Amino acid sequence: MMEENKIKLSKKDVWKAFLKWTFFSHSNYNYERLQASGILQSMSHIPEKLYPGNKEEQKKFMQRHMSFYNTEPHFGGIINGMVLAMEEERANGADIDDDAINNIKTGLMGPMAGIGDTLWQGTLQPIALAVGISIASGGNVIGALVFALIMAAVMYPIAYFMYMKGYTTGKAGVEAILSGGKMKQLIQAASIMGATVLGSLTANYVSATSKMKIQIGASKLMLQTDILDKLLKGGVPLGITLLTLYLLKNKQMKSTTVMLVLVVIGLICGITGILG
Repeated sequence: MMEENKIKLSKKDVWKAFLKWTFFSHSNYNYERLQASGILQSMSHIPEKLYPGNKEEQKKFMQRHMSFYNTEPHFGGIINGMVLAMEEERANGADIDDDAINNIKTGLMGPMAGIGDTLWQGTLQPIALAVGISIASGGNVIGALVFALIMAAVMYPIAYFMYMKGYTTGKAGVEAILSGGKMKQLIQAASIMGATVLGSLTANYVSATSKMKIQIGASKLMLQTDILDKLLKGGVPLGITLLTLYLLKNKQMKSTTVMLVLVVIGLICGITGILG
């Protein structure tokens, strides 16, 4: 595509997307898609800019960004900036499909959430709270205002820098990757990273044990520790996770339906003593 005909987002377009993400990252927050509607809300003005008059492409853009998404909003904004750059390149004919964009989001949202939560909620926010509480504990209402001002003074520069860094370096990075034919490797790396993060979360947060005993003569074998864990450590939680994935992906069940199925399975296993 000739440079003069190339679609370009203005600084105002990018700035507007950043502001809307900052204020509406958790709009319509829900346990099915978490921040998906937040990121789509932040870029709601972008489809018309990238695909003027093309309702079909605008619709695809919105559907693309309604997939599950969740990260720490301030540090994680770098992902949004990168995705915005990729969308811009895609609108100009670059070979970037839905999987490339979604894999970047999926692969990076976990690591950036970990970094952001550690630095922001675990470090910066407690410091600001300590200052505000120390003032407010003496009965001075200014303490709350001081906390809010410190939060804003620290949060917005970080969020702005990360978002714009993602957009500017992401744009250049996408061009370099496309010219070098490395998009496939990037997608694969992002997919592996995303799978690793999800696997780690599964190991940490999905738990299921069995207290069932199997009587063999005078001996008793514990179903969990003596049999299942010997075959595959953590196999039961893994099985539950894979069942959930199967129902969501292959059977196209809604998350609420899957939750109901898991509750029923839990009740049956709990009553029978298979799992506890």
